[in-house]
Amino acid sequence: MPTVDDILEQVGHFHFFQKQTFFLLALISAAFTPIYVGIVFLGFTPDHRCRSPGVAELSQRCGWSPGEELNYTVPGLGAADGAFVRQCMRYEVDWNQSSLDCVDPLASLAPNRSHLPLGPCQHGWVYDTPGSSIVTEFNLVCARSWMLDLFQSAVNIGFFIGSVGIGYLADRFGRKLCLLVTILINAAAGVLMAVSPNYTWMLIFRLIQGLVSKAGWLIGYILITEFVGLNYRRTVGILYQVAFTVGLLVLAGVAYALPHWRWLQLTVTLPYFCFLLYYWCIPESPRWLISQNKNAKAMRIMEHIAKKNGKSLPASLQSLRAAEDVGEKLNPSFLDLVRTPQIRKHTCILMYNWFTSSVLYQGLIMHLGLAGGDIYLDFFYSALVEFPAAFLIIATIDRVGRRYPWAVSNMVAGAACLASVFVPDDLQGLRIAVACLGRMGITMAYEMVCLVNAELYPTFIRNLGVLVCSSLCDIGGIVTPFLVYRLTAIWLQLPLVVFAVVGLVAGGLVLMLPETKGRALPETIEEAENLQSRCGRWSCCCCCCSRRDHGGSADLAELQERV
Repeated sequence: MPTVDDILEQVGHFHFFQKQTFFLLALISAAFTPIYVGIVFLGFTPDHRCRSPGVAELSQRCGWSPGEELNYTVPGLGAADGAFVRQCMRYEVDWNQSSLDCVDPLASLAPNRSHLPLGPCQHGWVYDTPGSSIVTEFNLVCARSWMLDLFQSAVNIGFFIGSVGIGYLADRFGRKLCLLVTILINAAAGVLMAVSPNYTWMLIFRLIQGLVSKAGWLIGYILITEFVGLNYRRTVGILYQVAFTVGLLVLAGVAYALPHWRWLQLTVTLPYFCFLLYYWCIPESPRWLISQNKNAKAMRIMEHIAKKNGKSLPASLQSLRAAEDVGEKLNPSFLDLVRTPQIRKHTCILMYNWFTSSVLYQGLIMHLGLAGGDIYLDFFYSALVEFPAAFLIIATIDRVGRRYPWAVSNMVAGAACLASVFVPDDLQGLRIAVACLGRMGITMAYEMVCLVNAELYPTFIRNLGVLVCSSLCDIGGIVTPFLVYRLTAIWLQLPLVVFAVVGLVAGGLVLMLPETKGRALPETIEEAENLQSRCGRWSCCCCCCSRRDHGGSADLAELQERV
């Protein structure tokens, strides 16, 4: 009986329809960037100090320069550990009194400034920035700095809950419907956040964005991989993630042009309203329709794809799909991810690799310390390193397969972390180079896990499987700051040792997965269970050699033809 891939052989694996659909969905991938990493600009914390009534007037009367004003009125300047004092404490001095001298106003109050009493900021803060952020508007500094952490945690909590819940709904009610609903909610919540009158409402709308945005991004990924032929799945899957990297570069430029957070938030949200037009541009996944026993609708979509591609559907295929017996309508269940032995193993390994990718990706950035002079240039340059990783994947996985590049990238990331422990502190250039190598390795692993995740599950639980497994990267995002900052307090290089172990273990576990290169997406649980047996216990190569030695020429010929 013909499958969707059989029909795509006739109407085109990646012709006009697939290219148009990929471009439209790639825009969603790029637009997801401000939600995932927008905290860099929305929550930018500039240099700040306590606002003291009377200081501005005294500075104007005395003709102080900005540097002189800081030197005379702000405590903790010049001390190596004086950041907290400089930013969160103030001299308990009445700056309006007329007895203060312009040369050294505090000399008349105490011979040594360290003897002057200090107190917390009571009249707000002065921020050294021409723009604004949620930090400067809602004063999320000093004793209120935890509220910025909560703002970012709310997004990750939303990612975690939404990816699981909406993943189930997408497999139950369809990809297209859930994609459009997430777009609508995301757009509305984004605009409401931009006009939020206070921190509480802003936090609520950010949480709502987290609930739907990542799920929408992954639904778009699933859709495009289900529309194209198997020879193009890996390319569109990687390029879909490259679109996210493009979004990083665009975000840096938009944030530079719009340094005020409300205008930035509104600008990056408005494209989502345009995405609602996809109702007329993107059809439902025919693979999902077939899994739901809606063969007639699936055939109409395949005919639409053929027409868009300038092809005609052969008469021999027009009735076969509708007459194909796929059994009863299948409803996805979380138990389907662990019910059978091979899928259960796939689920555990994929969940661990999602967790590992998140921990190493974010952890290496934190440990390297990218924060520097120009936040926009730093952000831009750090995004550029992700392009070579994507191109390296495209250049290798068609020749070697998915599994080995994925395993090696994890191991390179782990080995780079371990090597960094032994690099002397005076070789700063070498240390940065090794860290960048680790960043490139884990970026490859991040892109590979998303690609292979979709290829290991049958159609009716594919969306659920990807979203449930990927939810572990949100947990990784929560754990990473603890690993970096708490372990660093014990030993500076201890986080790198942990990252090395985690990455090397992830690489070893990947070798236990089946190779999916050149294989049709499994449609049923039986096909997903047979992926391992059809490829061999450890690898396709081992399988081929074993069958050749035992005279299994028919199976070998079939395997070689597919690969």
